[in-house]
Amino acid sequence: MKNALILLVVAAASPLGASGTVLFAGGGWAAIDRGAQCEAAARSLALAATNRPQAVARFAFTRDRRRWGEFSARLSRAPRLGSTVMLRVGPQSFLLTSRGGWAWSRGALQEQALIAALRGGGAMRIDGRDGTGRRFVDRYAADGAATAIDAAAARCAGKIVGN
Repeated sequence: MKNALILLVVAAASPLGASGTVLFAGGGWAAIDRGAQCEAAARSLALAATNRPQAVARFAFTRDRRRWGEFSARLSRAPRLGSTVMLRVGPQSFLLTSRGGWAWSRGALQEQALIAALRGGGAMRIDGRDGTGRRFVDRYAADGAATAIDAAAARCAGKIVGN
């Protein structure tokens, strides 16, 4: 039941509601093949209120390799213009780029470090301040992240053949 809920939330949060083939679902993460893109995705531990967007984090891989492990997150609140959005994995912190209600990794080296940090375990969270200056925290399970990332990368690299 928990995995089914995760998949519904993650699928609904995908760009343009794109459907896909689930490659793996476990812990708080799922790996999904959406055709030209594969992603490892998770929804935040807290379910959003009906008037708020559901916070979702993902690592994207494209078959042409233009995006390979790119991290992005739909935030539970839009950060205040010019404020800092930080991703924390265990003891490590990563500064993200943000615009509107979204945040992204800052390049390939940061993406590799993020994935390595997730493999090391520990909690994952995104911190920011909304337009009123109020702090918000989106928390994510780390369980299942490494397997979902590996499955998404392997599928888009052609190492796992689809149905």
